[in-house]
Order: sequence, then structure tokens, then C-alpha cells
Amino acid sequence: MGATSIPPAFLSANELLLFLCLIVCSLEGFSCAESHQYQYTHTIHVASLLPSSACTSDAAAQAWDKDSSLSVVHKHGPCSQLHQEKASIPTHAQILLQDEVRVKSIHSKLAKNLDLNNAKQTDAAAQLPAKDGSLIGSGNYIVTVGLGTPKKDLSLIFDTGSDITWTQCQPCVRRCYKQKDPIFSPALSSTYSNVSCSSTACSSLNSATGNSPSCSSAACVYGIQYGDSSFSVGFFAKEKLTLTSRDVFNNFLFGCGQNNQGLFGGAAGLLGLGRNKLSLPSQTAVKYKKIFSYCLPSSRSSTGFLRFGNGRVSKSVNFTTLSTIPQGESFYGINIIGISVGGKKLSISASVFAGSGAIIDSGTVITRLPPTAYSALRSEFRGQMKQYPMAQPLSILDTCYDFSKYSTVTIPTISFLFSRGVEVPINARGILYANGKTQVCLAFAENSDDSIVAIFGNTQQKTLEVVYDGATGRIGFGTAGCT
Repeated sequence: MGATSIPPAFLSANELLLFLCLIVCSLEGFSCAESHQYQYTHTIHVASLLPSSACTSDAAAQAWDKDSSLSVVHKHGPCSQLHQEKASIPTHAQILLQDEVRVKSIHSKLAKNLDLNNAKQTDAAAQLPAKDGSLIGSGNYIVTVGLGTPKKDLSLIFDTGSDITWTQCQPCVRRCYKQKDPIFSPALSSTYSNVSCSSTACSSLNSATGNSPSCSSAACVYGIQYGDSSFSVGFFAKEKLTLTSRDVFNNFLFGCGQNNQGLFGGAAGLLGLGRNKLSLPSQTAVKYKKIFSYCLPSSRSSTGFLRFGNGRVSKSVNFTTLSTIPQGESFYGINIIGISVGGKKLSISASVFAGSGAIIDSGTVITRLPPTAYSALRSEFRGQMKQYPMAQPLSILDTCYDFSKYSTVTIPTISFLFSRGVEVPINARGILYANGKTQVCLAFAENSDDSIVAIFGNTQQKTLEVVYDGATGRIGFGTAGCT
């Protein structure tokens, strides 16, 4: 074998990488062009895109009782206590339809002409509140928390786009939807108390729910209605909240819903992780400093985590700046500045993302982009996927492929670029959305107009360690947070 030339004393990172590639290629007999290109592709088994019937627990999520962490599972997956028979699980078309309703609710809430002060008051614990444009409550991921004394475990949907935490309560004055856990009974808890109608906490409900509170025998009554007409109405109360054996909070403010309706998938209610002062991060700020993180698993059959505080934040996490969206102070704003596909940065003007703004949301399934940005992403992705036959669109997803004749496929990488030089590579499972082998789609969709806020959804967040630091106004991303 001929001698390999010595590199110059100073090389850039890319030049050094290329030099090492040349050495490896000469030793192994590979094409260097193919080896270099492989960095910008994912090769995945098609079967891995399909749901599994067995739960595979992530080791990182198993220590949840030791480090202020909760185990996160997909509510329709085999790891969930809410797991239902296959016939009861919504179809992908139904999931995407619910997702579209949620997105429209977000856009409505953020519209400049939205007047949240026009919400009508409720006058009794069993009455329906005025529709306020709040988000649909049927998010994908659930955690189990303890409420009351003695503690009762409840499976709650966690949602960064919502502020108030609530659960169904006995007695159900009008109706309660079907849930897997026993419905919480405040009469059996020694630490439960109603919030006074004249308290500051009661008056804070307006900003957290979009509805003015009302009174029932001097007790504060909350009401929240979601974009799909789901709702929860009941007493605003204080109770002992147990996250882990080491993390117990007295006098936690929550909604004790006695009239509830909606598509919550058997969950007992909702855990609000927004930025409002009634949210869980704000109420536990003395201990956690408004810091929490999560990792959403790569599939329904895996587990992730929801962790509070900064005790175990990975050193590999890179932080970008949180922003505030006008008319949406409860949302976590992010500054998207670009997208790359297969290592190629797309030609999207910075003004496109600056004009619309963007939020990150744990409850939105599919990332929504300004049409100009989505068009560039779709065009480049299709161009690099020409070798595969296309399939019919699936609901809002218009770039789909038929992989039925393939055991493995190779797709281009996709990365998002955020302010402060942060680049976040999307996991392969976050690029594709599969409705069987014959219809596997690019998991992105477009908004109706470039001026409408973009949303970084939960499919694209899979396996990322996402760290929210509300106190210092930053958000971090790390790879391989869970499997």
C-alpha cells in the first residue's frame, strides 16, 4: 500500500474529517463519496416504523423515583396503564384531525384580534364555561402523579401549552368521561381545601384559563373549554401533590372537575406545564427554579421521562433563547433561523421565521411551518427521495411513500437551526409518520400563511432531551435523551 501523506499542521474540523475519511476509505476499499454522504442520511428498517405490542422500558426512565423524575409513556402504547384494545385506539387520520383542531386552537388563541376578556362567567360548579380558544386536551403523553392524603395515583396528560392542572373529582355533578384510574374523591383526603372566591389565586384563573372564575357558596369555580368542545368545570382547590417520594408539595392549586367531557383517552386530567403563574413549574419554582426537562420516546412501545430541576441535565445539551409570543405569554417561544436537509441548508429567508415566530409544544403532533419554509423542505426532501415510489397523502401530510417492497430505506437527515448557533438533528423516527408500510409520510405540514406562528411538534422532539429553563429564559436540546 502506498504511503499516506501527512496533513498540514493546521486543519479545519471539516478538512480533518475529510482527511480521516480518505485514510479509512483507502484501508477499507470504500468509496469516499459514499462514506461522506452517509453522514447526511439515516438507514432504517421499515418494520421499526410500525407499532410494537411489547413495552420496552428505557433504563434512564427507571430511576424516576430517585431524581425528581416521572416516567413518560404514550397514552395509546403498551407501556401505558391506559392502553386500550386496538379497536379503541384512534386511527392515524383521527389523530391528525385532532391535531389540526389543536393547531387551529393555538392559532386562534394567538390571533391579534382575540379578546379573552369577553369570556362569560360561570355561575355554578356544574355549568359550562364560555369557549375560550384553549388547546385541545388530548395530548399524546402521560405521567403518573399522586394527589391527596392518603395519596391517590392519577395518570395525567402533560402539556407545555396549558397552564392549569386539573383532574376529575367526585361527585360528578353532571357528567364525567370514562377514565382508567378511580376518580379522585376530595372527601376522602385530609389535605383538600377549596380556594376562596375572593382570593388572588381565584382571580388569576382568568389568565390561566381564558375564563373569568365564578363563585359557589364563596368557593372559587374554574371553567376551561378546549378547541374541540371538551371541557372541565369545578372547584379551584388546594391539595398535596406528590411527584416522587422526595418531591411533595402542600397547597398545590388545581382544578377539581365535577363536570367534564372530552377525548382524553382515559387519562384522569391534565398537568399544566405552561409559563403562567398557576402552572406546575411556577408553583414549584422555589425548589425547581422553573426548570424541567423531558424526553419523548421514539415509539409508543418505549418510555421516556419528565424531570424537574437541573440535577441531571446532560452536559451535551445546547441552549438557545426562549422568546415570548405576543398574545401567548403562556407558550414557550423559540427562534428558528433555518432548516437543513441531507446536510444542505435550505434557502429560506430569515424574515420568514422572524415574521411568523414559533413555539415548541408537547401536545402538537406534527410540526407546522410557514408555507415558504415547508415548500423548500418538501422540495428538497422529495428530490433526495426520488428512488422510492410515492403514495397517497395522509390527511395533512402530503409527501408520502410506499415502502412495502423494501426492508430498509435510506432517508436524508433533517436538522433545525435555532438562535445562538444551536443545531438540533431530528431523530429518524421524528422525520417520518407511518400509517403502515404502504403509506409512510414526511412528518411536517404547512400553515395557511407565512404570518401564522410555526409550531415545533412532539414527533420532531422524539428522543431529544428538551430542557426548559424559565427562570433564565432559555431552552436546551440534547441528543439521545432516551430511546
